[in-house]
Amino acid sequence: MSLKNKCIVLGVTGSIAAYKAAEIVSLLVKRGADVHVVMTQSAKEFITPMTLRTLSRNPVASDMWDEVTEFKCGHIDLADRADLLLVAPVTAHTLACFANGLAPDLLTSIYLATEAPVMLAPAMNCKMYQHVATQANLAILRSRQRHSIIEPASGVLACGYEGIGKLAPVDVIEKAVVDFFQS
Repeated sequence: MSLKNKCIVLGVTGSIAAYKAAEIVSLLVKRGADVHVVMTQSAKEFITPMTLRTLSRNPVASDMWDEVTEFKCGHIDLADRADLLLVAPVTAHTLACFANGLAPDLLTSIYLATEAPVMLAPAMNCKMYQHVATQANLAILRSRQRHSIIEPASGVLACGYEGIGKLAPVDVIEKAVVDFFQS
């Protein structure tokens, strides 16, 4: 299915799985989506904005205070234009911000400003994922209209632990996006 004329804002947070955002961008662009990447500062420790800019063919946003000088604020413009806000990977920190309405950075500000559906793909250590606070935040987010969670996979994690917390496979994320636009 083509995603032509669909504006997808892809949030990338500071998880080791951030490198997989490159493949997500590439797959969505090949399907015709207009992908705009928003990175947290921590995400830039794992993958460069240049990689995602090249693959998306769009500027990558990461700093709330480095917006293009236009009448409309950049974060509001992206929030308004989005047909979908996909955050992959999303860390426990960003989940907590979303669940509690905190906006300390550009991505969380876009989250609060958008009326677009939200799709979240968590990635973190299995103990962090299973922590009562993370599970409570996920429950809050699952209860919100137009929010969906792409469940993480189980396996050996980057930290060496084994359990649930790996970013869902990229093809599963791609399928979730395609299925969303088909419904």
